[in-house]
Amino acid sequence: MVEPVPARNVLGGDLADCGRDPVTGFFRDGCCNTADEDVGSHTVCAVVTERFLEFSKQAGNDLSTPRPEWGFDGLRPGDGWCVCASRWLEAAVAGAAAPVRLAATHERALEIVPLSMLRTHALDSDN
Repeated sequence: MVEPVPARNVLGGDLADCGRDPVTGFFRDGCCNTADEDVGSHTVCAVVTERFLEFSKQAGNDLSTPRPEWGFDGLRPGDGWCVCASRWLEAAVAGAAAPVRLAATHERALEIVPLSMLRTHALDSDN
């Protein structure tokens, strides 16, 4: 079994949960934990919006359509989901960024997304 990279968030603290209904994360543990095998870097904890879901669908990753064969009910606006850092950045540049939870965003997201950009879209009160 692949072990996740130590779980620290972009603020330097312990990584908080991102979403458990539906259960998110590369490891489906509710957190944006990651490992070298996570080539998509599912490290940004986004609270998805209709605009973000539509952007992601148009970019080739349909997160809103149920896929029962994968046990996936599809996301709805307001769901917390660990998204690929590069896709989140792409959405942000296009004006479709979903809000983020900094405490639940893995520090490895900073390899792709500047902290200043994450802070601009942060939901956390102590960002």
